[in-house]
Amino acid sequence: MGRDGGGKGGKGGRGNNVGAAKSGSKRKGEEEIAVVAPKTLRKNPSAIKNKMKRQQVMVEYKKEKRAIKEEKRAARKREAEELGDKAPAKLEPRTIDNAREAEVTMISADDEEIVGDDHDDEFASIFAAEETPKIMWTTRPFPSADMYPFVQNLMEFVPNSFYYKRGTYDIKDICKFAGNKEFTHVGILSEKEKVVNGLVISRLPHGPTAFFKVSNVVLMDKIVNHARKTSHQPEVILNNFNTRLGHRIGRFLGSFFEHKPDFIGRQVVTFHNQRDYIFVRQHRYVFENGKKARLQEIGPKFTLKLRWLQEGTFDTKFGEYEWIHKQHAMDTSRRKFHL
Repeated sequence: MGRDGGGKGGKGGRGNNVGAAKSGSKRKGEEEIAVVAPKTLRKNPSAIKNKMKRQQVMVEYKKEKRAIKEEKRAARKREAEELGDKAPAKLEPRTIDNAREAEVTMISADDEEIVGDDHDDEFASIFAAEETPKIMWTTRPFPSADMYPFVQNLMEFVPNSFYYKRGTYDIKDICKFAGNKEFTHVGILSEKEKVVNGLVISRLPHGPTAFFKVSNVVLMDKIVNHARKTSHQPEVILNNFNTRLGHRIGRFLGSFFEHKPDFIGRQVVTFHNQRDYIFVRQHRYVFENGKKARLQEIGPKFTLKLRWLQEGTFDTKFGEYEWIHKQHAMDTSRRKFHL
């Protein structure tokens, strides 16, 4: 009996030791995991069959994840305060924008060649305030009723704008007519399934002409708490046009406005290029208590994407293209942009 008891006891003892060893290793593992990630990350929530329990685990996971993130942020802040100037540089997140592939045609603001070209291009007279922009807007033949509110918004958005009914006239004839009427630009809107999806703009009388895809249109009256536009000339901001092509497109869009802003109106129009999408916005500065300023959106807001740029006025048969977007040949990387 002693042997049996001893055997059982010994077996039990060995079992307890093994169990203790396993328990110890598990606790060690738990401590290691707790350092790098929330405890709930140890179990895959998708493997939990009970829906309520699965949701509960996910809530706990997100809560612990936020706590760890805040703790790390507080630790970095304490370290920066203690080290002062010797503190490590602030970490910048890696994004597609700051990981952009270098483009051969990238330019700098103080490039003498670019400055010289700006004095001689098709938009120089407008940027030098020697010519006042006058814009003619029209549409595709027989547009739907849903297009007219956007046309009305564009006429409010761009000062000195006029709308002419398209009828059955060709774009070439429209450009010729607009040039005779001393318009500086003509814009032709297109649509698909009653949704605006394209914009051709031409600088008169000698070009260039560009075609943009239009998306994400939000009209003025659809913007919550939007401001009312006044007759003051807005300030124009052209942001993040870093290549030769981008610089040219930025000046093209900027030439729709006089460059004599009336700062009393506190209105600003922004053309912001990000990953070759041009976000168009209009805001008003609102000063509160003479100390803080905020932006109140006026509208409309929409997004443009360049498809082609052509020399001269509209001519798809014999016109010479400066640039055409060819998706499969040009979009070889997610980090490659053209504007």
